[in-house]
Amino acid sequence: MTHTTTDQPTRRPGGAIVPVLAFAGIVVAVMQTLLVPVIKDLPELLGTAPSNATWVMTSTLLAGAVATPIMGRLGDLYGKRRMLLASLSVMVVGSLIAGFTSALLVMIVGRALQGFAMGAIPLGIGLMRDMLPREKLGEAMALMSSSIGVGGGLALPVAALVAQHADWHALFFLAAGLGVVAIVLTLVAVPESPMRAEGTFDGLGAAGLSAGLVLFLLPITKGSDWGWTSTTTLGLFAASAVVLLLWGVMELRVKAPLVDLRTTARRSVLFTNLASIMVGVSFYVVSLVLPQLLQLPKATGYGLGQSMVVAGLCVAPLGLTMMFTAPVYARISAKYGPKVTLILGMLIIAIGYGAGLGLMSAAWQTIVISVVLGAGIGLAYSSLPALIVGSVPASETGAANGLNTLMRSIGTSVSSAVIGMVLANTANNVGGLEVPTMHGFRVSFLIATGAVAIGLLFALLLPGRRQATKPQLRASSEEDAALERAQEVLRGFRGRVLDADGGTVARAKVTLIDRRGRQAGATLSEADGSYVLAVPAEGAYVLAARAPGHGPLASSATHSGDDRPVELDLALPSETVAAQA
Repeated sequence: MTHTTTDQPTRRPGGAIVPVLAFAGIVVAVMQTLLVPVIKDLPELLGTAPSNATWVMTSTLLAGAVATPIMGRLGDLYGKRRMLLASLSVMVVGSLIAGFTSALLVMIVGRALQGFAMGAIPLGIGLMRDMLPREKLGEAMALMSSSIGVGGGLALPVAALVAQHADWHALFFLAAGLGVVAIVLTLVAVPESPMRAEGTFDGLGAAGLSAGLVLFLLPITKGSDWGWTSTTTLGLFAASAVVLLLWGVMELRVKAPLVDLRTTARRSVLFTNLASIMVGVSFYVVSLVLPQLLQLPKATGYGLGQSMVVAGLCVAPLGLTMMFTAPVYARISAKYGPKVTLILGMLIIAIGYGAGLGLMSAAWQTIVISVVLGAGIGLAYSSLPALIVGSVPASETGAANGLNTLMRSIGTSVSSAVIGMVLANTANNVGGLEVPTMHGFRVSFLIATGAVAIGLLFALLLPGRRQATKPQLRASSEEDAALERAQEVLRGFRGRVLDADGGTVARAKVTLIDRRGRQAGATLSEADGSYVLAVPAEGAYVLAARAPGHGPLASSATHSGDDRPVELDLALPSETVAAQA
């Protein structure tokens, strides 16, 4: 799970890399909300029962949940740009399949292939970490992370407009066109990352995680149809627990696991992922409640009687505000750290839902709620990849962000199931139709507020920002970057790689080997010969260094485990001396 690098890319990333990757993220998010405007009509459009039609939405969710961590790991191993293009290509194929059919099973296959595009989000974040200057990284990752909300928010009114004035299959052709544009832009503007993880792909781990996720998410999404206490629902939950437990035990024993559970168990990663679930819950509640409230007829006494398109436009500020908070996030995070930004975002979300309890009587009030919640969710979403990236090695960026994106997806899935159940149980039966009530909407907002409160607790439990990282990230040269990295790593080894004459050696590979003989870290020395390696735990290590034109070196060292670096210069022997030895 540690990393090495190939040669640097032949061309440095241009200014287009951030907007292109953000656009790819928006395209992926569109897949999730593409059919929301026609969801009530799906049984009629597909000529099937409502319980069968829900598989059209469920298949996308399940495929996305499975693909996200797998594509992240494949990107770490074989190239993030390559896997990004593969994800987008699979999405285009799925969109075309769905666009040419009205058969239920074929439609489910197409929608599942569309879901595979979800892996593009962590891959885009990983590419940004690998390719961008440090001073631009915070804002770029914030924009990429927020693209999920931006795409979802903008897709609602556009999809509603298309659904009202054209054949509903046009939605899929629109998605395919967007996917092709994203592929072309990626080919033109995004170079491949030089970062690679060492090891092989954990196929058995991928199968185990996929099985566990499907067994967990199936009863969540279908529980209302099957019955929450039915044998099928409870049996699948139990099977999921068993499979995921066995998968976890196996991953701890595999040399190159799909997900490094030891890294995932770190306090900073664990509580970030738990907070991500709660942010996902809070994000989806507003997307479920406001469109329904806006479209209910005024005759109900609380419905706002708006068209599908107007309802989409009223909710669109949710996504737009998320996009505009990215530069704000970068400034706040640079000064106070992503933990503070996450806490601030959670507080704003809580204010938005609290105010929303009393602001549901006019369309303009829903716009206010959308703007406030968009600002809070934007800040919270933007801080999550920064917290993850700051806690894992560069070689694990794709897999770690994939897992974090999965946690958000689980949050939205749980939110969908719980809010759907609440609205169904509080609905009034009018002429054979189940009509949601204002009481159900308010209970949904209270549940969202509760989720935010739990998420806020997780955010407060994150480790504080260390003193050494307080200077803003403004590295403008290799030497500055090396100095900042040296300041950031407090628990580990640092020093310089030297030649036989005492000169510095650039781009020497330094490998950290633990007492079991396993690789625990790797890096390349900077232009001034400096290197920095974090240690996973206290104990004895071997630092092996090698560089072209020099003999190899292996040096034993011990780290006590405290938050202080061990200074260790590595002097490579000359090639002649090494050959004689």
